[in-house]
Amino acid sequence: MMIERIYSNLDLLLEEGKVLIIYGARQVGKSTLLETFLETTTLKYRLDTGDNLRIRTLLGSDDFDEILEYAAGYDLIAIDEAQEISGIGRALKIIVDHYRHIKVVVTGSSSFNLAQKVGEPLTGRKITKILYPFYQKELLQKNTRFELKEQLEDFLLFGSYPEVVSAKNKAKKISLLGELVDSYLLKDLLQHENIRSPKVLIQLLKLLAFQLGNEVSLNELSKKVGLDVKTVGRYLDLLEKSFVIRSLGGFSRNLRKEVTTKKKYYFLDVGIRNALISQFNSFDNRDDIGALFENFCFMERIKKHEYEEYYGNHYFWRTYDGQEIDFVEEYDGKLSTFECKFSEKKQPSPPKEWSSSYSKSSFSVVNRKNYLDFIL
Repeated sequence: MMIERIYSNLDLLLEEGKVLIIYGARQVGKSTLLETFLETTTLKYRLDTGDNLRIRTLLGSDDFDEILEYAAGYDLIAIDEAQEISGIGRALKIIVDHYRHIKVVVTGSSSFNLAQKVGEPLTGRKITKILYPFYQKELLQKNTRFELKEQLEDFLLFGSYPEVVSAKNKAKKISLLGELVDSYLLKDLLQHENIRSPKVLIQLLKLLAFQLGNEVSLNELSKKVGLDVKTVGRYLDLLEKSFVIRSLGGFSRNLRKEVTTKKKYYFLDVGIRNALISQFNSFDNRDDIGALFENFCFMERIKKHEYEEYYGNHYFWRTYDGQEIDFVEEYDGKLSTFECKFSEKKQPSPPKEWSSSYSKSSFSVVNRKNYLDFIL
């Protein structure tokens, strides 16, 4: 059974005179999503890829007439791996400005790369979406809630990349994750002119993997990888824009005790995190289950909010004397807080400092028994 993605019906997102941009890490299913849609659409379309040298040359040129001739006669232009095409933004602007009926969809695996190429030319002419590894709600098509809970250990160890989820056994899952890390994880980053060594990036990611769920000090990271703080900060930003990690800042309303100078970093997929440090041992033989569960819940919550277009602010909260809350969400001026505890036996209360300072906020505990209510 093929699992239908959240954005499977691109007709709902496509608009005449605008470019739909679907971002996402490599191997999350962007090409499959596009091809599956094109198999059923009644629109007359043209599908190309940025890996094609001829298309790269044509759409990367400023040849106005040739670009218009390329798109003439179609209702839909689809371009996969568009981040490979230099000047793609100008070409797409020419197309949507002169063929007002036409619809355009492009995919890209690097938001910093593709965004630079389409940003200014397509101001007011683009719609952007992110496709993540499988969202638990997508997996409900072939699983009941009970079955998803039964597979929680698998999700925490191997993540949710489509090919990994479909793999039949542990050895195959580990092999696929190893290939993702070795062949795809840093592919876009290493094309960036200011990235010199993949070894430094891997070292940086491994340090983040071992600090999962904790605040990260850029000064400490810079000392361990031998780079200045500014460079480490830039590398982290690029890793985030390449859909490898996601940062979470500290919440503060200017209480002197609140920590705001550090961030937490989560992996978009916990399987990638475990592959980086080669840790796939079972729950009985590891001490990071709580951190994995926290990472998993955070990213599934992010998927939920972005797919449902329910936008707000996400934070963690901590004071210098050690009081803390895993997640703080701010929507429409209201504060909701959540503490992640893998074991349902642990039922913490909100910290006293938080309760006295933010008395109107709500507080909930997310555990392995109720986590689906939090992420679906």
